[in-house]
Amino acid sequence: MSKNKLAIFGGEKLISKNFQQFNTMATEEINAVKKVVESGVLSKFLGEWHPDFYGGPKVREFELACEEYFNVKNAVSVNSWTSGLICSVGAIDIEPGDEVILSPWTMCACASAILHWNAIPVFADIDPYTYNLNPQSIEKNITEQTKAIMAIDIFGQSADMDEIMLIAKKHNLKVISDSAQSPGAIYKGKMAGTIADVGGYSLNYHKHIHTGEGGIIVTNNDIIAEKLRLIRNHAEGVVGQKGEVNLSNMIGYNFRLGEIESAIGIEQLKKLNNIITKRQKLAKQLSEGLEHLPGLLTPRVLKDCTHVYYVYPIQIDQNITQVHRDKIYSALAAEGLSIGKSYGNLHLLPMFQNKIAYGSKGFPWSSEICKRNVDYSKGICPVSEELNDNRYIGIDFCQFDYAVEDIDLLIRTFHKVWDNLEFLNK
Repeated sequence: MSKNKLAIFGGEKLISKNFQQFNTMATEEINAVKKVVESGVLSKFLGEWHPDFYGGPKVREFELACEEYFNVKNAVSVNSWTSGLICSVGAIDIEPGDEVILSPWTMCACASAILHWNAIPVFADIDPYTYNLNPQSIEKNITEQTKAIMAIDIFGQSADMDEIMLIAKKHNLKVISDSAQSPGAIYKGKMAGTIADVGGYSLNYHKHIHTGEGGIIVTNNDIIAEKLRLIRNHAEGVVGQKGEVNLSNMIGYNFRLGEIESAIGIEQLKKLNNIITKRQKLAKQLSEGLEHLPGLLTPRVLKDCTHVYYVYPIQIDQNITQVHRDKIYSALAAEGLSIGKSYGNLHLLPMFQNKIAYGSKGFPWSSEICKRNVDYSKGICPVSEELNDNRYIGIDFCQFDYAVEDIDLLIRTFHKVWDNLEFLNK
């Protein structure tokens, strides 16, 4: 065996240090929070038609800053991106039984936000290299009931929005961009999340920038924007006084972001460009260090686009390595590398396999609003399933504040495992 004995076989592990945790909070956020607390105004929303229906001064300042940064007409803050997805689906006038096409390679909130409005999630497959929705698979899944497409910009790169918007126009569909992991990513000169009818970003604590919990919805459609604001803040109690005549989906919630979180968000947004630039440099360094390892595929970025690396995704080709992904994953983990090996396949969750969501009788699938038997069986998304089961591993770039020397250590770890691939099958 190689003198550089793998830790999984009893050798000394290569990574013994604890990497610096990624933390964007500093003096600016502390001072901003202090001012809000001293003002005594921690929230100023009123759930009625009133000047404060739209929130307090920091909420409005943060939303204006987001409008300027993302170059959109409207930014609407919410208390989580899950709330943002619920608002977004409701604001495009979805009807019970309508079908919304989305990727299985994402977090469960994307699908549950669709079910929230008694609409039906339909899963299309993903591109094997970008991990985003495959436009050809979207086309194959369109039916008479299809109302919208939810394009998830996974890992830090936009979906192929030119193709998706062409499909939407052809079939008269609305498009939602879930760019939770991709704030600041560029798609052909525009910000990810801003090309669709409505899009947005997560401000959860492990994203590029954050307010603890929170989200920002963006749209250039003023009608959609006002519906977002109504759903965010007790719509059913406001529409009468406001004089709204379209009552579709005017079921409101308390999805409001507070003044403290908004003050933090204002300062965080100022840091986003620097965070992205640093992360892109580190990703480039990592890709250059791994590019010659046989059977390892580093991230691919679409032409005229950028990647902001929420996750650094890798694929293992067993046909070349002659070692299954799981064994390589275990060897890397034993060396001290923090990685993941599964991500998507929402269609295989118990909720979809059993078609049980509201109550125990199978609603909405068992009701008359569902016009067909939607298939969630294993095999409907072969690319997603193959990646999840056999090929994918991911390095979480939002967990640690890696330095250049840390990336060098990650590269050495991969090389050590590859130097010993022949022993992993014994």
